[in-house]
Formats: sequence, structure tokens, C-alpha cells
Amino acid sequence: MRRLAFFTALLVTVVATADEPMGSSWPQFRGPGGQGDVGAVDLPFHWNEKEGIRWKTPLPGRGWSSPVIANGRIWLTTAVEKASDAEEPLVSDEQVARISSGTDMGAAAAIDLLALEVNLETGKLLRRVSLFSVDEPPPIHNLNSYASPTPVLVGGRLICHFGTFGAAAVDVNSGEVLWRRPMELDHIVGPGSSPVVVEDVAILTCDGADKQFIAALDIANGEIRWQVDRPPIRETNPDMRKAFATPLVFEQAGRKQAVIPGAQWFVSYDPATGDELWRVDHGNGFSNVPRPVFDGERVYLCTGFGKPQLWAIRTDGSGDVTETHVDWREKQQIPAKSSPVISDGRIYVISDGGVATCFGTADGKQLWRERIPGKYSASPILANGRLYFCSHEGSTTVVADSADYQELAVNQLDGMHMASPAVAGEDLILRTDTHLYRITK
Repeated sequence: MRRLAFFTALLVTVVATADEPMGSSWPQFRGPGGQGDVGAVDLPFHWNEKEGIRWKTPLPGRGWSSPVIANGRIWLTTAVEKASDAEEPLVSDEQVARISSGTDMGAAAAIDLLALEVNLETGKLLRRVSLFSVDEPPPIHNLNSYASPTPVLVGGRLICHFGTFGAAAVDVNSGEVLWRRPMELDHIVGPGSSPVVVEDVAILTCDGADKQFIAALDIANGEIRWQVDRPPIRETNPDMRKAFATPLVFEQAGRKQAVIPGAQWFVSYDPATGDELWRVDHGNGFSNVPRPVFDGERVYLCTGFGKPQLWAIRTDGSGDVTETHVDWREKQQIPAKSSPVISDGRIYVISDGGVATCFGTADGKQLWRERIPGKYSASPILANGRLYFCSHEGSTTVVADSADYQELAVNQLDGMHMASPAVAGEDLILRTDTHLYRITK
């Protein structure tokens, strides 16, 4: 079932590098199928700052976007922040101190939002492409960044989204900025939703505190192809109306769906038109971050902040299916930030505080639960029977893909893991708050 789901999602979401062999590209957040499943790739599982590193490259600015990869190039976004009385970016130590506190909002006097191109073979920083310059940007939460959404590689273009600061497309061969599109809304705590490309449109989640809508941009020119408002939300507190989830696109029984969690509602849309297919009222959850996963029968979604829950929903319904298509829900130790992983009738999650749990996908029965040291925002990946969990503290714990808990390795790097991992061939590409690494066997 896991392989069926992986390739079903893959057919719909990957148009970026159809001429490349499998394993040579990583075009979007969580990889080719958008679910963190790498397949039968034998990734390394022992490394530290002294061994297992093919190269290590310092990165300018700060950003939690994951790397995307195609044609021997790595692309990622970053925000170079400037203090009010200095021309230089804020120093890294100050940024890390701000982020580690996790309690306050912070803002820069100005930011430059960039796309970075890195040589996959050597790690050399090849190009910095300026996309937006913003004076007096609104404050963001210290656990967020101004460049958190992961870009998408498609047809020789890099589609970048910075939430309220706008979306843009870059020609990856020339570095030319092809178009820019403002998408203004009030995130309160900063941007977070990554775009997904379906055929010739980029679907953007625009769930702000002030307005909530989904938009599809033509990847050729940035024009809005369609835009739809989210369903009405009971909650009147603006902070509890926002959300940050990345769509998951898949096909079931000939019907393409873009499933996008939001405050109060899980909603499935027709990615070609924006027409609503079905919706589920999940209660009072908000600020949803985890990307859904799909196993060919059910889609698994997290309700977000408040009291995070995991819901399993059959995807063959129409209209409001809250009372008819929810198979099970789980309320204990569910993440508010990292996404689940599915494999062979099992679903794995790790809570923000580091409690990892394995459930059965059919009934939600808990198979195991263990505490893994650290705090977690990055989404795990699954490769060749191993799960990789990357923590704020710079560690990556490798666990067996099994109905019984088995810890295989713990690997430590300097810096913080906020960005989710990427894969190039049999190597890991890891981004910390200061560097980009290529981890090899």
C-alpha cells in the first residue's frame, strides 16, 4: 500500500523534472511525492561534524525552507535581515538567541528575500537572486523565519512563495526573475505555507488572520488562474483563523484532489478549478502546519495548535463528510508542526516536544510510543526501512520502520534543524540555521 500511495501522489505532483531519473531530483517540500517517502534508497545513518560530510557550506541570512534539487543544482530561499542602524545583517548569534527563546516576537528593520543556487557536487554557492526587498516588515514569531516556505522546481523554473511578501518565479538557467506576484495578508507570526505545482499552476495556501483563501497562479506569468475563499470559520479571534499548511495533491479513482488543512476545516479541492470536493469540520484547531499524507484509501491530517489531533479520513466523499468519512482520530502526542510519515499500514508522528508514536493506519491503534530527546519542527523522512527525525538541537535520530521501536543511530551536527531534509541520490542534504550539508556514506 505504501508504494501505491507514493506513486499515486507522485504522478500528480511531480512535473518538475520528468526527464531525469528517479532519485536525482527533489523538486518540492518532502520530495517527489510530497510525503517524505524516499523509497528503497540506502541513505547514510552515521555522521557528525568530523565524518560523513562531503561538504559544508555557510549560508547567508536565515530561512527554514527546505532545499530543492534538480540538474546538479540545489535551490533554497533565505532572508537577509538588517538592523535599523547597520548595513550588515543581524549576526548569527543574535538570531540563534532569539529563536532559541521561543517565547517572543521579533522583527528586522529591513529584509532582502533571496533565492540561493548551490552546486550539488561541490557545495559552492553559485548565485544569489534578489526577489523582494522589504522595509519595516511585520514581526514574526522567533521560531519562524521570513523565508520558511519551501520553493518548487518545475519546467526550468523555481517558484518561490514568501506569504504576504509575495510569490516569484526564477529561470534556473539564467537567474532571471520571470515574474513577481503580491499576495498580501496578515500572518501575525510570519509565512509558512509552501506552494505545490499541479500541471501549469502553483497552488498557494493564503490562510491569514484577516482573510483566508486558496489561489492558483499560472506558472508562466504569475497571473491568478483561480481563487476561492475558505469555508466560514466560527472563531472570531483573528489569531485562531490563520493556518500554514502545504497542500497535498493526489488522485483517487480518477479524481484529482488538493487537500488543504485550515482553521476548523479540512478541505479537498479540484486543483484544476478550485471547486470544493469535500470538507470535514475538525473543531477549533488553527495554525495548521503539518502537510497531510495519503495511503491510497485515507488521508491523514493534523488539526494544528490548541490541542493537536490526528484524523484519518476516507477521500471518496462529496460535500460535508464530517459524520460519514472520518474513520478515527487520535488526541495524544500529535505534532503541531512536523508532518506524519506512512509505511505499510503504519503512520509515524513526532510531537513538538519529542514524543514519537507509531499508529496502525486502519484503526489508529498505538503500536509504540517513545521519547526522542529534543524539540521538533522539521518533518521526518522514510528511506529503505529507516526513519530520520531532525531536532532543533541539531541531532538526527534514525529509527527502524517497524511495529516495534528500534533506535538505530543518533547523529549530531552544529546548529539547529528547522528545515526538513532533502535527498540527492544516496546522500542527505541537511540545512541548519547557518549551513548546508551534504551527508554521504
